[in-house]
Amino acid sequence: MKNIIIVLCMVLGFSSFAQNDAKAEALLKDVSTKIKAYKNISLDFKYELNNLSENISQETRGDVVIEGEKYKLNILGITRIFDGKTLHTISPEDEEVTISSDNTEDESTITPSKMLSFYEDGYTFKMDIVQNVKGRKIQYIKLIPMDTNSEIKHVLLGIDATTKHIYNLIEVGKNGTKTTLTVNSFKTDQPISKTLFTFDKSKYSDYFINKID
Repeated sequence: MKNIIIVLCMVLGFSSFAQNDAKAEALLKDVSTKIKAYKNISLDFKYELNNLSENISQETRGDVVIEGEKYKLNILGITRIFDGKTLHTISPEDEEVTISSDNTEDESTITPSKMLSFYEDGYTFKMDIVQNVKGRKIQYIKLIPMDTNSEIKHVLLGIDATTKHIYNLIEVGKNGTKTTLTVNSFKTDQPISKTLFTFDKSKYSDYFINKID
């Protein structure tokens, strides 16, 4: 679950472009400008995790709605609702709701609200290959962590050259793990319920409530 959140959030800002490829910088700025102009973003995605040496292969699908810092994420049967202050993690299988504050200072937990701006800090980047995917021109940008102790070897960010939307993200770990997030549907400024990011306690009266300070 944590790996999914981290990779997710790696796909929604820029504050420093020093010493980076000029073309990559321009493209990322275009992506950032478009994303910041949207009131909300709705994504359907596929998540894949593979490590050949460990014989690990996992594939799942999910969806997320993001509005500013707020989000509602559905993945692996679990729903996470963040209203800007409090995070509710709902697990029907365990009949449990975990309530916690969102720790934005913990860099190892990137939230969905940051999924399209993770590359804002901490990476150097340059233009990489171009691929034709079902008639779409996907330009990849290679990002390398500035932190030499990072568990990430590099990240490939695929951007649709026409729409300037993120198509996919491929993270390669130093341990050989490869995680890929592919956006199947990217919708913006959709009509959403005013209560979408509000946890309704009455729906989970039979659930165990686990509060984490």
